[in-house]
Amino acid sequence: MRSATETATESDAIMPTEITMRAIVQDKYGEATDVLRLEEINRPSVGDGDVLVRVHAASIHIGDWHVMTGLPYLLRVVGFGFRAPKVRVRGLDMAGTVEAAGKNVTNFKVGDEVFGTCNGSFAEYASTPQDTLALKPTNLTFEEASAVPTSGFAALQALRDAGGITAGQQVLIVGASGGVGLFAVQIAKSFGADVTGVCSTAKVDLVRSLGADHVIDYTQEDITQTERRYDLILEMGGNHSLAELRRLLRREGTLVPVGSEGGSRWVGGRGWFQATLLSRFVHSLRPLSTEPNQADLQFLSELIKAGKITPIIDRTYPLNDVPEAMAYLKDGRARGKIIITV
Repeated sequence: MRSATETATESDAIMPTEITMRAIVQDKYGEATDVLRLEEINRPSVGDGDVLVRVHAASIHIGDWHVMTGLPYLLRVVGFGFRAPKVRVRGLDMAGTVEAAGKNVTNFKVGDEVFGTCNGSFAEYASTPQDTLALKPTNLTFEEASAVPTSGFAALQALRDAGGITAGQQVLIVGASGGVGLFAVQIAKSFGADVTGVCSTAKVDLVRSLGADHVIDYTQEDITQTERRYDLILEMGGNHSLAELRRLLRREGTLVPVGSEGGSRWVGGRGWFQATLLSRFVHSLRPLSTEPNQADLQFLSELIKAGKITPIIDRTYPLNDVPEAMAYLKDGRARGKIIITV
């Protein structure tokens, strides 16, 4: 008869072990080199309505930096985690291959190439609800597809939903060379608008190459002094007051603050927060609140397949270099999206 010790040892030997993966994690707020690290962690579980994706590429956007630093503090108050991020793994946008699917998943099967959003894309695997994904456009690489979701959502929903864009309108995009702005220029053109992009000298040619009808170099021209008037203005930079931008609107025009950098450590840039407070009283203000969804992913995919949107990639970094990629993003010199290859 075998001893209890021998039986326990055999049982332990055949017990399944957790499957692990590499991921970029953080346990406190701060700067990239201080708080981000590559770690071996358990692969995420897959719920009945979830899809497990083998991540091939992920993209960085400014929202990742805000969650990493916990700034402005308003982010912590509204639910991202008061003392530390609730979600340890950074990254929201990704593209990859379906590794497994929950029993209630009907839209995807193992092996499908997909793109979309998740909680924790800077990792080898990510689990996410099926309605946050769409099939990857066949004319894009994984790197290009990962650049689309969050910035594409913001640009599309700012123009179409908040801005009510229609063909023939005069549209001004302030911050046209940023992650959202580059998509906004192309999407506005796809709706038949006359587009004016505002950017720095180094990025004028890039914005023009994406179809902007007019490009203003803000280092050479103060847009608030122009005589032109616009039906729709998207503001990404936060460098102008709402009053200054509203003066550039035509009668019945619309100003959409998409986001703004700088400003207070408590609430961030002045534009979006002020617009949120004033929008119920000022008809022309329509602050953006982005909502990721499958329908808009598919809409963006159709524009991509039709050649109306081309994701622009500045450079790529391997997974272990995410801290350096974050620092490059904040430096503000990127000419397109920053991609993490996994």
